[in-house]
Formats: sequence, structure tokens, C-alpha cells
Amino acid sequence: MTELPVFAAGAVCWRLIEGKMHVLLIHRTVHGDVTIPKGKVDPGETLPQTAVREIEEETGLALALGVPLGVSTYSMPGGREKIVHYWAAEVSQEAIQQSTFVPNGEVAAIEWVTIKKARTYLSYTPDVEIIDAFAKLVDTGVTSTFALIALRHGKAVQAGNWDGPDSTRPLTERGVSQAAGLVETIAAWRPRRIISSTATRCVTTVAPLSAATGIQIKRTDVFSQDAYEHGIADVRSGIGKRVRARKSAVICSHRPVLPAILHEIALATGTTFDAFVADAASLDTGAFSVVHLSVDNPSAGIVAIETHPAAA
Repeated sequence: MTELPVFAAGAVCWRLIEGKMHVLLIHRTVHGDVTIPKGKVDPGETLPQTAVREIEEETGLALALGVPLGVSTYSMPGGREKIVHYWAAEVSQEAIQQSTFVPNGEVAAIEWVTIKKARTYLSYTPDVEIIDAFAKLVDTGVTSTFALIALRHGKAVQAGNWDGPDSTRPLTERGVSQAAGLVETIAAWRPRRIISSTATRCVTTVAPLSAATGIQIKRTDVFSQDAYEHGIADVRSGIGKRVRARKSAVICSHRPVLPAILHEIALATGTTFDAFVADAASLDTGAFSVVHLSVDNPSAGIVAIETHPAAA
């Protein structure tokens, strides 16, 4: 019987030192090798959760995820397949100052090196390939990014089973579970704002995230289904405001409105609204898409999009 693959996640942690790009490598104690921070998924975890947790455990750095860099697949010594998902992660001076790292039984040392040195220093070819993927971002001038997270509300009571106004439909038990389950995953990008349609099903979906992060929910009809279907939802102005702010934000809305949200993000950043962008709006209840934009130049276009399913 073929064993199931091992899933893991990590990140290329980066910062500028005297104006030059450096990445963080770890020297592992037992293996005696040099790698990118990463680790196996714990039961019940999502890949973004794992990446953030493993980085903090191995390096002492509490970080937000940035752009996805790709996936490494290789065979472990026993022949079992390992699949590792990677993101970029910018390290602020504050994070450095608050690092809790001390040498331990797993990681003997951490070291900041240039990309050139990393390529020759790393012990494994798949790690070098991920560094090369990050280097391509650096070459295009896109490193600092922020995320607009388009979230579809959790499963709600069906309209035919609800006597009140559509905007007051509550979440079902499954929807409540979805809302609670997305908190730790979305928190991996450390959103600074939470914006929600005024509909009860949207506000309730982001309420656990608000409680966990302490970020107040901004309720607005700009992204509401009622306003959209009546032709009075100004999605363009709402997205324009978020792009100008250049801060990671969650936008919780409805299935009919999500294509307009993604379309306006594309227009606001000079991106062609192609099938790739359109697909990011096709979300099941409780699912979300993370749209990555350049902090320095949002008009350079969408850097990357990743879509994540609802919590199980």
C-alpha cells in the first residue's frame, strides 16, 4: 500500500541589510544541514497556518505571509513523498527585535545571507529552486506586498426557508463552523482591516476573525448583495480605497458581488481581467482568494492570486 505524502509549509524570510537583499537560512542541529524554514503540517492545520507556526518555532520570528513562491516535491529517505508549499515573508525590524530565537535541539543557528550565497549554501536542490523563484520577484522589483482577501460568507439559511429580509439571513451551523475555522488561516496574512457587507451572514462570518485580531469590522453597503442587485453598490470606490491604503484587508461579500470585486481589483491595478482572475471569484461558501499587490507600485498589476477552501 502506497503511503500518503507528507505535507509541509515554509517561507523565504527576507529583509534588506544595508540596501542589499538577504534571506534567512537555518542550520539544523540533528541533520547538520542548511535549509529554508519549513515544517510538517500538524493535524487540523492548513498550509498557511503551518508556514507561520513553523517560521516562529524555528526562527523566533512572528511574520505575515506574502506572495506564494511555489511547491517542492521530493522523496524522503524512506521513499515517502514530501510536498512543501512556500511563501515569501518580509521581516521587519520590529520582528527582528522581538525574535525569541535561541539555539535548540532542532535549530543550531539562523543566518542572513545574500541570494547568491544562499544558492551555494543550501544543502538541497529543491530549496535552491525556491530561492530562484524568490529571486525572480526581486528582479522585477516586487518584494513588499499587501493582500486583499476576497471572502465569501459562510453557509447561510436558504432564502426559501427564511421569512425575514434577505439581508438578515443567518448562518447555518455549518456556516458558523466555517467562520470559526477560517480565523487562523486568514490571520497568516495579518490583515489590518476587516470590511464586510452589512448583511448578517457576512458580518457573522468575520466576527470570529474580528474577535481574534481585535480589528473592528467596517460594515458597508458598498459590497452588499442588496445594493449590488439594485445597481447602487459602488464596488469601484470601495476597491479603490483599499488599493490606495496599501494595507492587507479582508473583504467579506456575496457570490454575485465577488466577480465585480475581482474585476475592480484588476482595473485598479492595470491587470487584464482574464480567466485566472475570474476563477478567483468563483468561491464556495466560506472560501476566499488572496490577491497580492505591490506596496510600492500597485499599478504594476496583480502579483499573484491564491485561493483557499472553506474550513472543513
